[in-house]
Amino acid sequence: MTLRMTPLFQHLIQQLTPTVLRRMTGTALAAGLVLGVAAPSLHAQALPTTAIDSIVAVVDEDVILRSELDQAVANIRAQYRGQENALPPADVLERQVLDRLILMRLQVTRAEDNGIRVSDAELDQAVSGIAQQNGISTDDMRSQLAADGMSFSGFRETLRDELTVQRLRQALTQSRVNVSDAEVEVELASQANSGGQVHLGDILVAVDDGASPVDVEAAQSKIADIKRQIDGGMAFEAAAIRYSDAPNALDGGDLGWRNVNEVPRLFTEVVRTQPVDTVTEPMRGPSGFHLLKIIERRDENARQTATEYHAQSIVILRSELVSDAEAKTRIDAIRDRVTSGGEDFGAVAKATSEDTRTRDLDGDMGWFKLEDYGASVARVITTLKDGEVSEPFPSNVGWHLIKRLGEREQDVTEELKRNQARETVGKRKAEEEYESFLRELRSEAYIENRLTG
Repeated sequence: MTLRMTPLFQHLIQQLTPTVLRRMTGTALAAGLVLGVAAPSLHAQALPTTAIDSIVAVVDEDVILRSELDQAVANIRAQYRGQENALPPADVLERQVLDRLILMRLQVTRAEDNGIRVSDAELDQAVSGIAQQNGISTDDMRSQLAADGMSFSGFRETLRDELTVQRLRQALTQSRVNVSDAEVEVELASQANSGGQVHLGDILVAVDDGASPVDVEAAQSKIADIKRQIDGGMAFEAAAIRYSDAPNALDGGDLGWRNVNEVPRLFTEVVRTQPVDTVTEPMRGPSGFHLLKIIERRDENARQTATEYHAQSIVILRSELVSDAEAKTRIDAIRDRVTSGGEDFGAVAKATSEDTRTRDLDGDMGWFKLEDYGASVARVITTLKDGEVSEPFPSNVGWHLIKRLGEREQDVTEELKRNQARETVGKRKAEEEYESFLRELRSEAYIENRLTG
């Protein structure tokens, strides 16, 4: 069994920075995430070399060796075994990989210069998480990596670099990106007049300005052939990786979510009317010929509801002075008072609870969604009937009792729209800031690409 890295890396990174990293474009992608595999890290050992291992790039005072590039390309080919047609020609793939290795090297160096580190313990946890997501042990993962020609130590250090770069990105965007209420209102107004939102994929066959009629005809023939291959069963994402001239080709052509009115006018009507999960006919645009895939739509008029719960809570906290066993004994006694003893739950909560947020409200937690108070509360509240008091249950802070008071379906359409608008603005600004940072990083660095001589 071959260990598949692409969804696992994405899942792991999204867990670490869920609001920032859902979608990145072109140059903002780090090597491993772009390529969906473990590529050589700043610290990873290269493949065994022959007498002379040539230099393919100089990056400031560091170098990237031919053996490192070969290992990265070999890792990609291993992940696409049986799907080689999804990859671009060898020379194009090498250039793409080297460009991202250079970018990774620059980012890791900048992160370390700014004191950003991933500890061995954090790395162990991340590796364990990837193994668990594969449903295997760490030892099994080590064996599978070896079978695919990847060293476990190299994989670990690559993952360390990936996480380091994501922390750099997170730190930079958090310090530079703020979304105001006014910006949210502007985005909401834009969405209201946009005709909805659409998640798009794009394949571009570029046509240069001033191209001859022969070149235009060749590009038109190429885009038509790509469409025939997709209609014949090739995945759109694979076709984008192999053929697209767009900067996001290695991201499967994913353009992310767009308001319909943000799509170029030449394509607006097609985007409005094309069914989901279909690919358009070839279309000519300013940059060349395009194929668009309608991946998903958001119906702006659809009403959305969420289940909310109302409850009261009593919490006894663990501390250096109160052991887990003592906290459990105290919460057991409190439960006896409100069940067998018949005391009012609210009055007991006010007298005994150590949750400062709810204690003075007679333990009232208000109306809340299932995820608002964490997994422990969520598991318990759904098992109770209205008016029922839970058994004592633990969380990471102490021991809890809950009395469920009610359940309702609440219209959350406007709340979700506002949250989505804030997220959209935040992502857009984060992408712009980080892409600007990467351009600055490149411009300040000495880079000598020796791949093509």
